[in-house]
Amino acid sequence: MSTVACKICRSAALTASGKVGMRMRSVWPVLYALGLVLGAASAPARAAGLDYPTTAKRPVTEIYHGVTVIDDYRWLEDDASPEVKSWVAAQNAFTRRYLDALPTRAAIAARVGTLLRTAPVRRYGFQYRRRLFALKLEPPKNQPTLVTLPASGDTGDEHMVLDPNSLDPSGRTEIDFFRPSYDGRRVVVSLSSNGSEVGTAYVYDVATGRRLGDVIPGVNFPTAGGSVEWDARGTGFYYTRYPQDDERPLEDRHFFQQVYFHRLGMPVASDRYVIGKQFPRIAEIQLTGSRDGRTLLAVVRNGDGGEIGYHLRTADGRWHEVAGFKDGVKHLTFGDDGMLYGLSVKDAPLGHIISIPVSHPSLASAKVVVPELKIVAEGVQPTHSHLYVTYRDGGPSVVRVYSLAGQFSRQIPTPPVSDVEVDARLDGDDVLVGSMSYVTPRTIWRYDGRSNRLVPTKLIGRYPFDFDDAVVEREFAVSKDGTRVPVTIIARKGMRRDGGNPILLYGYGGYGISMVPSFSPMRRLWLDYGGVYAVANVRGGGEYGEPWHLAGNLTKKQNVFDDFAACLQLLIDRGYTRPERASIMGGSNGGLLMGATLVQHPELLRAVVSEVGIYDPLRWELQPNGAFNVTEFGSVQDPDQFRALYSYSPYANARDGVAYPAVLFTTGDNDGRVAPYESRKMTARLQAASSSPNPILIRTEVAAGHGIGTALSTRIEQETDVYSFLIDQLGMVPSAQSGSVGLPGSEKTPVTAQREPEAGRR
Repeated sequence: MSTVACKICRSAALTASGKVGMRMRSVWPVLYALGLVLGAASAPARAAGLDYPTTAKRPVTEIYHGVTVIDDYRWLEDDASPEVKSWVAAQNAFTRRYLDALPTRAAIAARVGTLLRTAPVRRYGFQYRRRLFALKLEPPKNQPTLVTLPASGDTGDEHMVLDPNSLDPSGRTEIDFFRPSYDGRRVVVSLSSNGSEVGTAYVYDVATGRRLGDVIPGVNFPTAGGSVEWDARGTGFYYTRYPQDDERPLEDRHFFQQVYFHRLGMPVASDRYVIGKQFPRIAEIQLTGSRDGRTLLAVVRNGDGGEIGYHLRTADGRWHEVAGFKDGVKHLTFGDDGMLYGLSVKDAPLGHIISIPVSHPSLASAKVVVPELKIVAEGVQPTHSHLYVTYRDGGPSVVRVYSLAGQFSRQIPTPPVSDVEVDARLDGDDVLVGSMSYVTPRTIWRYDGRSNRLVPTKLIGRYPFDFDDAVVEREFAVSKDGTRVPVTIIARKGMRRDGGNPILLYGYGGYGISMVPSFSPMRRLWLDYGGVYAVANVRGGGEYGEPWHLAGNLTKKQNVFDDFAACLQLLIDRGYTRPERASIMGGSNGGLLMGATLVQHPELLRAVVSEVGIYDPLRWELQPNGAFNVTEFGSVQDPDQFRALYSYSPYANARDGVAYPAVLFTTGDNDGRVAPYESRKMTARLQAASSSPNPILIRTEVAAGHGIGTALSTRIEQETDVYSFLIDQLGMVPSAQSGSVGLPGSEKTPVTAQREPEAGRR
């Protein structure tokens, strides 16, 4: 699966935590799609018979709060069943025959391979401890490597620490997360395979790359993720641990996460318990230390709905609860001046910046440093004498600089309508700043805090093309309840609003994760096919703060779907496209959005690609990771929440005899975040229900999970299938100017858009 980033999908930018603390950098691995145009070139593929593999109906009846619900395909939930495995194999074979017969697939495969294997080097996931640590994505390598650089970011002094591609030439072993010691001499790395996210921690000597004898199994899992933090002297580290042996019943093995301490050179059996027994079953713990390593902060999430608590271990070894789940603190980090700095939405819905003395670590001692503004505060990074505060306004962001006392100094100069963030703190007041827009690639600068100067780095390579011929427009749709919803449109200059443009609308809408301006090299090729790309900033996200998030979760989830439909309708009404040329794409939580949209508004669409999605929310909480999402989605145990879940469930609301659009579902056998059976059941239901000749396909990848850690070679195959499907359904052909993009072979065979990495926790 493509690398995802939502609350069910984590960002490609890995840090000390494998599940928590990842901010979504843009849209779920990227997006795109296209609706279908009745083009002669693709008619033979669509005329082919849709003789789907047989799927038996075996009704299971349940009653929820007096409502009878019949599930015809419950049997498809059994991953281990030989019958289910046969069904998956038959569906994969059917999908394979369909996709391989598409007349454009061979050309698209060649172009996708060229584009993804020749993408520039990108460094990300920065952590600074005496030296700069980063992950380095270097196509055509299948997996990113772990490297170190000087604080200046000089790539000429780069040092390789660990190359997973050498450990596993198949490219199926990934780095879940890493954490350097305070002196930068050693680093803990969690490794997992085949997209499973079942991580084991290893310790490496940074200078030599030698692996030490310390091995800690089970520090990471898709449910609560994983995290580590070193002690001040580098003699050992704290780590997240799941129940082992007979500590808990089997059904609790991936819950009740706690913190243990491991001393280097000692057997794992002697590791000591630190904290966590008092935390809830669905706790997700992220560990972070002060700059001197003397104090430790445990950031504890109560599942994925946005409730966060903070526990501080002071130098004397005692733990203090700084803030609880209901206190509204969304972010907390260490300053150099003996203070904790954080973001709170208590009595400030858009967020204000607070400080808390480490010597008196409780909210009773908190003071407001930077008051609430009219735009959303997203986070704060303290340095020696500055506070770097990130603000967002409906999608784009800015970074404002304040003194530690809260006096405004300046705004970091970056391009307009872009996504800007502080990537890492360096020495003094210097930080790394990253920025990108829809038409400008991600760039990393070193920001000199004294001179207010952005110093360019070479941490990310250059692309051999630009978007000088593109225009970015911002529109506002009006949702069903009158709410104005932003939608951003990227198209070629001179585009005609005659309803004839194939369009791809992407959305997500969950966990307070914002859809931010993002750059995708494949979008260059999408535009060259004459396509238009759009992003809907629907409720459930964080574009307008916690109120925007809360207006799209729990019993208000239908607002997300109404917002998305309003954005799609706006694109039609304003002449950007028409239904037979409209398509949508999303993944994970965004897959739920795709399912709800195609079931509620099939007449507005031609094609849908939905990746690793949730489609049967009545059963969602029974999955291990689904239990962590009850605080975001709700539970069938609550009558009001059940009624909301049932009313929008794509699986429960699919209707027989409806002419549904063409759909490609994708999933992975090793997905521990959203069970593959969600896609299986939805595929079976739509294949039985649809009255149209449009294909309903499912693609199950045996060597992938939710998208994290997928090998580049596997990604190329997946992207080829996705875009072959979409281009065929839309009947798209390259425009006359498509040879201008400057990519090898572009004058002959332009390709489609790649989905860009979605950052964020899941």
